[in-house]
Amino acid sequence: MPAFNGNDDGVLGSVEAGQHVVYTDARNGDGEISTIDRIHRWFRQRENADQHTRGWDIGSGGIAACLGRLWTTLSNQQRITLVSFLAYFVMSGMLAPIGIISGPMAEYFGLPITEITAHFSWLTFGILAGSVIALLVFDWVPLRKLMSGLYGLILLCLVSFYLHDDVALIWPALGLVGICCGIGLAGAALTISRIYTTDRRASMLVITDSSFSVAGIVCSWVAVLLIARGVHWSGAYQFVALIAGIVLLLAAFSTFPNTTADTKKASTREPWPVSVWLCVAALFLYTLGQYSMLWWLPNYAETQLGAPRDQAGQLVSQFWTGMFVAQIFVAWWVLKVGVRRLVLVAAIGSSVSSVPLWIYGDIDGLILLTTIWGFANMGLLKIVLSFATQMLRVPTARLISTLLLGGSIGTAVSPWVTSKIVAATDNHFVLQFSTGCYILLTILLIAAIRINNGKVAREFSPQQG
Repeated sequence: MPAFNGNDDGVLGSVEAGQHVVYTDARNGDGEISTIDRIHRWFRQRENADQHTRGWDIGSGGIAACLGRLWTTLSNQQRITLVSFLAYFVMSGMLAPIGIISGPMAEYFGLPITEITAHFSWLTFGILAGSVIALLVFDWVPLRKLMSGLYGLILLCLVSFYLHDDVALIWPALGLVGICCGIGLAGAALTISRIYTTDRRASMLVITDSSFSVAGIVCSWVAVLLIARGVHWSGAYQFVALIAGIVLLLAAFSTFPNTTADTKKASTREPWPVSVWLCVAALFLYTLGQYSMLWWLPNYAETQLGAPRDQAGQLVSQFWTGMFVAQIFVAWWVLKVGVRRLVLVAAIGSSVSSVPLWIYGDIDGLILLTTIWGFANMGLLKIVLSFATQMLRVPTARLISTLLLGGSIGTAVSPWVTSKIVAATDNHFVLQFSTGCYILLTILLIAAIRINNGKVAREFSPQQG
């Protein structure tokens, strides 16, 4: 299959998904020549200028040309792939530190920790709202303009956390960040699914989850470090703001696939099988179970096991470390064994490895068990997403947005649901609730695999031929 690529003339190669050509020229989604192509041409004109007419300008022009070459070393495909990876980094960077900063934030504002944690539902419900908007927005707004605007807003909102101390203003700003993250995550997954062919799509989607895991490791570590040094509670979010700024620059100077022209045609061509909806439900349970564990495991270790705050916060980063190591392996393994087998392995592994987290009572052993749980998880969200996209001939924007919506709903209700569970019981029972979510999602995925296998068998049976 032809790859999505760029050359010095700014002419981009075609992209195919199956037999579906999704991008064929050097123009961006709104029909304009990309800014980066204009930069390419300007630098070549400068380099071809007559040396003796440049005089004093030789030095400045040479420096500008060097900077231009440095920027344009990355091909367009590499730039928009990096945008997609960093979009996942930003999302994880917003969610991962919650269990670490909620305690210091509660102390800072003089509020109960359950109230602070519950108010993070502004962020998670914002992500949910963004996922709903993503069902339609890609039909009307070009990806380049959309991604640039979204991450510009995220940058402004995160910086504002450090500039004022009014908690009543923080929650709406978190909601706006959540909306932007929800749309941006769908845009990133859509970009990956459209610029890579079917045989590489699963591997690349798993690698995007590696970026999510790296962000979990890095942002959790940054949060623990800054909190231990008495830095403002939003310090970890200022680091995320820096990443959002990089995404803004990359998106503004790149060319994205056109989703406004062909999405409407493809979305009405092929009905979605029941197995797709089972995957949507499984992704809801996945994020609900995962964040039920991640947001309350540090609090459980600190209050019931007597662990120091920095050691309890380390549990979150250890989970993401384990998942990251697994995803490096999975990105290769998925090409060897296929997505269907990985779905079952990851679902069962996540369920089984979550049980010791609420049984074992020693903090040192719990750190190791959390790492194992992260490894067994294997980035299940992207594995399920990739599995579901193979159920249709063309992975449309609406399909990907719907799948991510299922996960976003689970993320959105997690702060509210888990806070209610803890208020009614304790922070030990909510960890058991997490395991229950994993067991139920395993059952749904087994059913989805069986239904899909039956559909494939009917399509390729001699009687149907």
